[in-house]
Amino acid sequence: MINVESKIFEKVNFSIEPLVQGNYEKCTFRHCDFSEVDLDKINFYECIFLHCNLSLVKFSNNTMNDVSFHHCKMLGVHFEHCNDVLFTVDFDTCTLNLSSFYRMKAKKTIFKGCTMHEMDFTDADLSGAVFDRCDLSGSAFHDTNLEKADLSSAYNYLIDPESNRVKKAKFAMNGLPGLLYKYDLVIEE
Repeated sequence: MINVESKIFEKVNFSIEPLVQGNYEKCTFRHCDFSEVDLDKINFYECIFLHCNLSLVKFSNNTMNDVSFHHCKMLGVHFEHCNDVLFTVDFDTCTLNLSSFYRMKAKKTIFKGCTMHEMDFTDADLSGAVFDRCDLSGSAFHDTNLEKADLSSAYNYLIDPESNRVKKAKFAMNGLPGLLYKYDLVIEE
C-alpha cells in the first residue's frame, strides 16, 4: 500500500486511471470522476472532494477521517461499507439521493444544503448531526439515533418519534407535520 500526501488530483477519471490502494492524506480531488469505481482498501485522511462525481462508488474496508465533500454528486453510495471507526465526514451542497448510512456511526456529521432523497438512515447513529437546509424527501429513519441532532432547517422529512431516538433534537415548528404524519392530522398555520 502506498502513502500519498498533499497531492491535488484534477479532472481525473478514476474508472480509466484507477486510484492505487493506499492512504491518501490531505489530498484534494477537483472535478474528478469516481462513478462506479471500486475504492476497496483506500483510506482518506483530511481530504477534500470538490465538484466530483462519486455516484455508485463502491466503498469497502475504507477509513474516512475528516473528509469533506463539496458540490459532489453521490447517488447510490453505501457509506455503511466504510469502517466506522474514525468515520468523520461532512457534506456541503451535495446530491446524496438513494445513498445509505445503514447502521453507520456518523455522530456529528454535517450535511449543509444537500439534496438527500430516499436515503437510508435505518439503525444509524446520527446523534449531534446537523441537517442544515437539507431536503430529506422519502428518506428512511427507523431506529435511528437523532439525539441532539439539528433538523431545524431541514424539510420534507418523515420521522416517527416513537421509532427513533430524538431526545433534545431540534426541529422547527413548520417541521411538525413530518413528525406527526402517522396520525393523519390536519395541521394549520
